[in-house]
Parts: sequence; structure tokens; C-alpha cells
Amino acid sequence: MTPTITAFERSPDRGRGLARDMRVRWALEEVGLPYKVRLVSFKAMKEPAHLALHPFGQIPTFEEGDLALFESGAIVFHIAERHAGLLPDEANARARAISWMFAALNTVEPPILERQTAVLLERDETWREQRLPMVEDRIRDRLGELSGRLGDADWLDGAFSAGDLMMVHVLLRLSGSGILDEYPNLSAYVARGEARPAYKRAFAAQLAVFTGKSPT
Repeated sequence: MTPTITAFERSPDRGRGLARDMRVRWALEEVGLPYKVRLVSFKAMKEPAHLALHPFGQIPTFEEGDLALFESGAIVFHIAERHAGLLPDEANARARAISWMFAALNTVEPPILERQTAVLLERDETWREQRLPMVEDRIRDRLGELSGRLGDADWLDGAFSAGDLMMVHVLLRLSGSGILDEYPNLSAYVARGEARPAYKRAFAAQLAVFTGKSPT
């Protein structure tokens, strides 16, 4: 059965590939699994039909047969577990790849999201100018640690995995900030992720929602 995912009808990122459905699209493209997309308005996201799929009224969701999932990390993990291409076969390598998925979402992403909140939603607050540098310092702490671990490797633990997919997408949220440029190996790491054919297909599909043009 072809799975269906939900995505923003009008994405706040204006087609830049930052919305969390991008992670799911990318994973589906990596494993070669066809999928359908149901676009959801901000109003519909808070209505009972969508809340039955996502109790917090967000996107993405994933439906396949009688299974309904929410949270991008859980959805990508589900895809990776059931289809070859995103998790290694060897047990220890598989466990490490899963650890990197959690690290991307639980360790690296939180301060990046804090910065987005400060930049986009708190610009008129009197304390913003004091808070923003502290948040950016926390980001740099994490990026420094991640950069040291990656070194000159192409991917975090051998071959590309779901851990890299999640980490690259998290780091993409720093696009335009200049912070990622301070870590050349991480900038190159993100560029490698963006160069993957599966990423390009997923990005084109998400961009098409904003432009109203079908991806070519």
C-alpha cells in the first residue's frame, strides 16, 4: 500500500526545504518507496481529523494501511527499519546510526530551534540582544563537538545512514546564519547530503508545493 504523508499547504519556509516533511520525503526517496502527499492548511491542522493523526496539530504524519504515525524522527526510523538503504545490516553499526538520529534531534537541533525562535519571534523583545549570543554560543559548542567527531570523513559512521539524513537536515536550519560556515567540514558534509539524488528529488517535490509547479 502506498503511504500518505502530510505537508504544509503553505509552508512557512517558502519552499526552502526546511519543513519537517522534507525529512520524510528524503527518507522515502532514499529507499525508493512511492508515496502520496496530502496538503494541510494551518486551520485544518487544528481540526479533529488531523488531530486524530497528530495530537499536537503539526506535520508531518504518515499513514500506511492501518498504521498512522507522527513525529518526523519516528517516521524516518519506521521507514529505515522496514526498507533497505538507511540503516546498516550489521547490528552495532545499525545501533550507532540510530544513536546519531537521536543526537540530531535531541542534542543538535534544540539550540538551533531556540535561535530560530529568537530571530523570528522575539525580535521586538528587549532581552533578545542578550539572549541571542548565548543561544548562538550553545550552537557553536555543539557544532564544535560534531565537527571534531566528523573530522575528514564523508559521513558520521561509515556509509550514509538515517543518522546522516537527520543530522544534515537539522544543520540546514542554519542556512543563511553564517554559523555553519565557521566549520568547513560540516559545511562540506551538508553539501554532500544536498548533492544526493534522493535529496534533490525530495527538495524539488517540496518546492513544487510552494511554486505550484510540478517538479521536472
